[in-house]
Amino acid sequence: MDALHEHIDKAAGAVINPAGLTQHGVSLHDAIKAMPFPVIEVHLSNIAAREEWRRHSIVSSAAKGTIHGLGWRSYAAALRVLVEMAGD
Repeated sequence: MDALHEHIDKAAGAVINPAGLTQHGVSLHDAIKAMPFPVIEVHLSNIAAREEWRRHSIVSSAAKGTIHGLGWRSYAAALRVLVEMAGD
């Protein structure tokens, strides 16, 4: 959250992995909503394949999009998307 706010006027986008804040990170959700740039939510594993209570992300509704289940490639895909968005 601090990094988002610190770069609010400098960044063209952000990639975040909310990890343990995925299900309960109201403050992270609110910080993402306040950003003037797109934020992509990333998870290394497939969140749909997790336990039922871990499948819901409170952060997803604030993020521009979510990429998950591709291992480290999730980060690469998110960066490609952000570069394309910055070019629009």
